[in-house]
Amino acid sequence: MDIKRSGSQPSGKGPAEYFTGTVRIDPLLEAADPARVVGASVTFEPGARTAWHTHPLGQTLIVTVGSGLAQRWGGPIENIRPGDAIWFPPGEKHWHGATATIAMTHLAIQERLDGKTVDWMEKVSDEQYYEEFAIPAESFARAVAFAMSQPEEVDVNEILFRPTRQVL
Repeated sequence: MDIKRSGSQPSGKGPAEYFTGTVRIDPLLEAADPARVVGASVTFEPGARTAWHTHPLGQTLIVTVGSGLAQRWGGPIENIRPGDAIWFPPGEKHWHGATATIAMTHLAIQERLDGKTVDWMEKVSDEQYYEEFAIPAESFARAVAFAMSQPEEVDVNEILFRPTRQVL
């Protein structure tokens, strides 16, 4: 048995070449050979996300805190919330991260194949990230900045969509 005590392993910053925004990675486990499992707790600040990537043996995410987004290549952006378990099959191109206004933490569990757990690809563009809202990224970014500057919680949809449903 090997117990990794909470806080006994240093946190790391998500590398800018693979992540957009502020991301903290807290390693949880890495089994010794011949086992292959690797796990971490990953926290995404609002707007932060991974680049597009795949996993040779798949990946399981379990959302623990906040509100997030996940998308597989060619599919819709999905909202993910605490308690949700998300499975990406081996080789499925995908990304995941926080929503634009709420941070998100998930457990990420994957297995090594020939020493590798992930194949990184291109970054998710702002246009792809904001696609969920079907509005220009600049308009959404202005609405989020305004909402976050308010002393009380503001619904971004109320800013973006007036009674006439016109976009800012």
